[in-house]
Amino acid sequence: MAIYSILSWWRDDIPAAAVLEFSHSESVWRIRTLALERKKFFCLTFSGWKLFHKTRFLPPQEVDNGKPQKLPPTKKPSPLMTHQSGFGKKCLSLLDRAPESEGIDLRAVRLYRLARVREQMVKFGIDALIISDPINIRYATGTRNMQVFSMRNAPSRYLLLTTNRSVLFEFTGCLHLAEGYETIDEVRPAKTASFVAAGPNIEKREISWAEEMGELILSLVGKSATLGLERLNANVSIALKDLGFTIVDAQRPVELARAIKSNEEVKCVVASLRATETAVGKLREAIRPGITENELCAGSRTNPWFQEAASYTIGKNELIGLDTDVVGCHGYYSDFSRTFHSGPDRPTESQRELYKIAYEQVTHNMGILRPGLTFRDYAELAWDIPEKYYDNRYYLSAHGCGMTGEYPYLYHRGDFPDAGYDGVIEAGMVICVESYIGEKGGIEGVKLEQQVLITDIGIEVLSKFPFEQSMLE
Repeated sequence: MAIYSILSWWRDDIPAAAVLEFSHSESVWRIRTLALERKKFFCLTFSGWKLFHKTRFLPPQEVDNGKPQKLPPTKKPSPLMTHQSGFGKKCLSLLDRAPESEGIDLRAVRLYRLARVREQMVKFGIDALIISDPINIRYATGTRNMQVFSMRNAPSRYLLLTTNRSVLFEFTGCLHLAEGYETIDEVRPAKTASFVAAGPNIEKREISWAEEMGELILSLVGKSATLGLERLNANVSIALKDLGFTIVDAQRPVELARAIKSNEEVKCVVASLRATETAVGKLREAIRPGITENELCAGSRTNPWFQEAASYTIGKNELIGLDTDVVGCHGYYSDFSRTFHSGPDRPTESQRELYKIAYEQVTHNMGILRPGLTFRDYAELAWDIPEKYYDNRYYLSAHGCGMTGEYPYLYHRGDFPDAGYDGVIEAGMVICVESYIGEKGGIEGVKLEQQVLITDIGIEVLSKFPFEQSMLE
């Protein structure tokens, strides 16, 4: 096995490293993390890390001990040099062949998702979309550069999408990262229309941005086009309207596109779940009285549900609630909830009662899900929350899940008149069924949740992490 490159990346302040290996006998590339334990959690935050941010190339050499090798200082290639060398295509190839991609045709996933967006554009009479949400850009193209940065700052990457053309406006110096994607026809440098970037010249920058984009749209789809927008400055939207475009909201077509998963896309969801379940298993093993919450929510801090983890010390025989909400492999949400008991004694009768009621709610509502059921009928058929737990109910009965929590939202019967909307549950939707049971003013509560796929005849349970048998006895 020859080492070709050492890779380093990070998410927030968490460092990590990996070895890129080439097997001459098998003629395949593999990514191997330097620490075995870290490998198990490799996929959990993979989507947010800046992979290949720093790369030093080595000539193939044999390494018999598997330890990281010292690299001589090398000059980092300029963005232009990297772009010309086809570096982005190598990155894409490596991602498609990574361990978490085994058995998944990611090219088919990307093309399916792009086709879904275009299908909805045609359905709603939209000639062009300007997408600035980094999650939606990733959905439509597979590109994921600066995803976390883009969610914390003004839009700095844009996708202009028509029914037959896709133009990605990429962050300065990063054009090479879009190489090789079959979903991208052209890559251009992005101009950021924000006060941070333009200062007191922001209005002039916004008008210039709109005029340049408008000229491109005009060349692609003609005058008087219907243009879908999301997350753009008000002045940019006004300027585009003044250019003669009919402006509509892009949320509906994109959300409806994302709601239905292909078989290959479901494999991405499952890969994310399996990685998360491994991590949750490790977390469960570590639970014991005397440790702090860190990423846990424990004891009296399980009621009410939404709280921030702190330095609270877990006590004896307390309930510990966990909702994963992990953006995992391939950028897909792994979203299931479990409640554990810290021990060392058996759970109390009141703790077991809370758990059994939550379990009953989840299993009942999973049982009524089927294709063709309307959202209103689901609310009518859903499990009735006992009155003493109603005030602290979870805000949704169930919700769609993909690259984040998404359409549809399925509301409780009591909330449906004010908050709910109708629609139809369809095969290919991934749904998370929720329960939180905790009395208002009570000491503890239980959070449970299952992630399921709507099939042609019912559901397939995707989340496999076991429930606590000691709480169900």
